[in-house]
Amino acid sequence: MQTLRVITLGCSKNTVDTSHLLYRIKDSYKILPEDDEGPVDVLLINTCGFIGDAKQQSIDTILEAVAGGQAGRILVFGCLSQRYMADLPELIPEVDGWFGARDMEPLVKALGCEYRPGEEAGRVIYDGHHPYAFLKISEGCDRRCSYCAIPLIRGAHRSVPEEKLIEEARSLAAQGVKELVVIAQDTTFYGLDLYGKRTLAHLLRKLSEVDGITRIRLHYSYPQGFPEDVLDEMAANPKICRYIDIPLQHISDKVLSAMHRGVDGEQTRALVKKFREKVPGVVLRTTMIVGHPGEGEAEFEELLRFVEEARFERLGAFTYSEEEGTFGAENLKDDVPEEIKKDRLSRLMALQEKISLEYNRSRVGSVEKVLVDDCADGVFVCRSGAESPEVDGEILVKSVPGISIGDEMEVRITGCDSYDLIAEPLEV
Repeated sequence: MQTLRVITLGCSKNTVDTSHLLYRIKDSYKILPEDDEGPVDVLLINTCGFIGDAKQQSIDTILEAVAGGQAGRILVFGCLSQRYMADLPELIPEVDGWFGARDMEPLVKALGCEYRPGEEAGRVIYDGHHPYAFLKISEGCDRRCSYCAIPLIRGAHRSVPEEKLIEEARSLAAQGVKELVVIAQDTTFYGLDLYGKRTLAHLLRKLSEVDGITRIRLHYSYPQGFPEDVLDEMAANPKICRYIDIPLQHISDKVLSAMHRGVDGEQTRALVKKFREKVPGVVLRTTMIVGHPGEGEAEFEELLRFVEEARFERLGAFTYSEEEGTFGAENLKDDVPEEIKKDRLSRLMALQEKISLEYNRSRVGSVEKVLVDDCADGVFVCRSGAESPEVDGEILVKSVPGISIGDEMEVRITGCDSYDLIAEPLEV
């Protein structure tokens, strides 16, 4: 049996694509861990093509693989190759095959396997290490934000039928998964194309009924038209984490208009207030873009004031990157110098670090239920409902006899820094 290894770059949506692919070929290859550095018959590279830094990382990874000479065949797929399919084969001819983000069938066939429609819900969690998994509920996006290339790469919004998602959730639970992280380019659009209305709340309820699933977390929501029944379900259903990842991107009316976000600052503030009121204790994660065309110092200062007022428990940010083919690249002047973009990013993240520290300090002394994600050097790496995997901080607890990865336990928070917390287990 030939050996195969996959390097997955980019976001959690790519992680799901890799898992779906491996399920289809699992009987034909010996799958090696991603961090295995030895020779391999087939090396797959799942690329990201979202912004400049991500594209460069993908290119560097491909070039390193070519130069390493340890792979019999190198096949590249995902967002970068989808976006630059016309150029990459000529630029890097050593790669044996290029496949886009929508090319599952030709990729499976290129690996010498039969492509069987209907296996979309198949997943295998190969590391068997973490008790969480990402569940991608739709593909593509119908939004047309001026800075974003995702619709160009992934195409129009397409919901995965609810019954396939339930089947996938059951498969994941059978493999030991306890927490589902629901993801999509825009989770709030779920169901519109299949059922004629937004059905995210109904999907969350059905997922919570899957035996073995103890937590469900919502990522990547869009502020315009946010379905309020999701908040009702979150407030009433103990399995739904009181946690929302909702990239707001900015607060200035001028910048939001240039971004084509479909909401203004007043609507954004009202939505954040509604989240806090309808779901007491909700943890909000958001993303901001600094240095977008038209963002002057006044607009940036408005953003800082908003972040100070809103007190987001989690916030990430990045500088504007002009992406060819987007409305912004073709119609807006990238008029903020790079050094100013970086300075604004630094100022924003310094503010958020202060807010994050204050939030963590407010939790010291509290008792919280945590899920054990990992164990290293006698320390459990855990998360409560307030921490999402791979993007938020962690809760570190001295290991307890009889407790294993995937178990839940109650702990008391005893200390913290800006991002992580220290806790001690309560007596069992």
